[in-house]
Amino acid sequence: MTDSAGTPPAPDGPGEDETPSTDGGTGTGTPEGVPGRTRHWLRWTALGVSVVVLAAAGVGWWFYRKLDGNITTDTTAADELRRYESERPTAVATAAQNILLIGSDTRAGAGNGKYGQDEGTQRSDTTILLHIAAGRSGVTAVSIPRDLMTELPSCRRSDGTRTREQFAQFNWAYEFGGTACTIRTVERMTKIRIDHHMVIDFRGFKKMVDAVDGVRICLKEPIDDADAHLKLPAGPQTLDGEQALGFVRARKSLGNGSDTERMDRQQQFLGALVNKMQSNGVLLNPARLYPVLDAATKSITTDPGLDSLRDLYDLARTMRSVPTEKVQFLTVPRRSYRYDPNRDELVQPAASQLFDQLRRDEPVAVTPPSEKTTAPSSAGTATPSPTPTFSGRNAAEGVCS
Repeated sequence: MTDSAGTPPAPDGPGEDETPSTDGGTGTGTPEGVPGRTRHWLRWTALGVSVVVLAAAGVGWWFYRKLDGNITTDTTAADELRRYESERPTAVATAAQNILLIGSDTRAGAGNGKYGQDEGTQRSDTTILLHIAAGRSGVTAVSIPRDLMTELPSCRRSDGTRTREQFAQFNWAYEFGGTACTIRTVERMTKIRIDHHMVIDFRGFKKMVDAVDGVRICLKEPIDDADAHLKLPAGPQTLDGEQALGFVRARKSLGNGSDTERMDRQQQFLGALVNKMQSNGVLLNPARLYPVLDAATKSITTDPGLDSLRDLYDLARTMRSVPTEKVQFLTVPRRSYRYDPNRDELVQPAASQLFDQLRRDEPVAVTPPSEKTTAPSSAGTATPSPTPTFSGRNAAEGVCS
């Protein structure tokens, strides 16, 4: 009989997508229990993940190269310092680091002209010796008054001529011979070896503040300072970059108009900035960190030993690891210069004691001036103790304390 007559058809053989199974049955070519659609989905998922990972790596590398390329390297200062290696102090505590931070008052560059006429010269408007203790157990930032009278070495000018050794105000060193002359002046004054340096201008400072969405301060009185381009009411304020620059530069409208009070405000503000970066998780949040790094790398000039993104990130990570109460700010012990009240001079032996402690990487303590019960404020120390105490503050106090 034929099929047409109702004879059952013969059993089908293996189809195109089937292979004999090892147990005598019919297999499908996929793992047991995994249908074909799932197999294809897994393949496409793996391919998609690979593309995303490669794209992220490419973007990350682009960001890294961009930030790294923003940094300006100061090879001139490094070359000049090498010529005077024999006269430079020897590092005593090699595990510690000493970084000189210089705020330049140059009016050159976009956005800086409104702060005054650019006459082709610049002086160090702010100079801070940043000491990072071994083991990263603490950070001490020492402000050096720009009007401090001190010994300046003979320095090489940009035109190749040389200045003479002289007793003059500190910020002339930067005008005479730039960063190298300033470093040599600080080393001569303190006997502390400077490991690295950074120079930042007005524009860079503003961008750093804007990158962290402003910094909060508290004002007891309103401010109206035309020279500093600052007008603020009393009370709590969150300053943007432009306002922050005015706050740290203002002199005539705040306090007694002295540079000492201005340095104290700068220290308070820097403490608040450190607090803001740590409390908001800026250094742990890539989305928040990138604008900060972009602003910083575009705005600073560093020595060759600190001119890569890795170096700067390591420095930022070090600052993050130090508790804010261990980040201290103070001004070198000073008083009005005996021959000119508009200038400063070091107070001894307090200044030498501070420099000795930092050189040996031994601790110093700070306390607000109002808490000092012994020794005049100009002397710099509060009480005799194994850990010398100086007028100052820490980053945990902020500006609104």
